Amino acid sequence: MSTRTISASEVGQFAFCARAWWYTRRGEPSQNAEALASGIGWHRAHGRRVVAAGCLRWAGVLFLLASLAALAAYLTTLALG
Repeated sequence: MSTRTISASEVGQFAFCARAWWYTRRGEPSQNAEALASGIGWHRAHGRRVVAAGCLRWAGVLFLLASLAALAAYLTTLALG
């Protein structure tokens, strides 16, 4: 008896359409390959946008901290000077 690991996407495919899952297991080519490729491209682009947004958020936090440090230094020189 062979043990085969089943991925979460495979479980999702089976839950959505057991027949499509069965065809995939048999190695039948998908009839909506163009739509699948389009979806993969969209998800990759979305992933890049999510990463870029996270980087911009961290840059904003760093600029905020730098400006607060500069303000503190400025106010310190006014108070001492």
